[in-house]
Amino acid sequence: MKILILGGGQVGSSVVENLCGDANDITVVDLDADLLKALQDRYDIQTIAGNAAHPSVLEAAGADDTDMLLALTRDDETNLIACKLAGTLFN
Repeated sequence: MKILILGGGQVGSSVVENLCGDANDITVVDLDADLLKALQDRYDIQTIAGNAAHPSVLEAAGADDTDMLLALTRDDETNLIACKLAGTLFN
């Protein structure tokens, strides 16, 4: 399953830990490049540094071809905008 996780903080990284062993194709989007590097070093995942509320970042992360999108950033507004954009632009 192709999973796009928006936010690599405490909740996002816990989700990565729980889902990475199930042969899932996981991509994590976060503003913090150092956090993404640490996640990528620990797990077999792809990462994109950028604002999850920007259409170009969602597109680069593969939102148009994802089976599941989880909006788990620390900012509720970013989560809402990202979900609305993904639903509208990528269905």
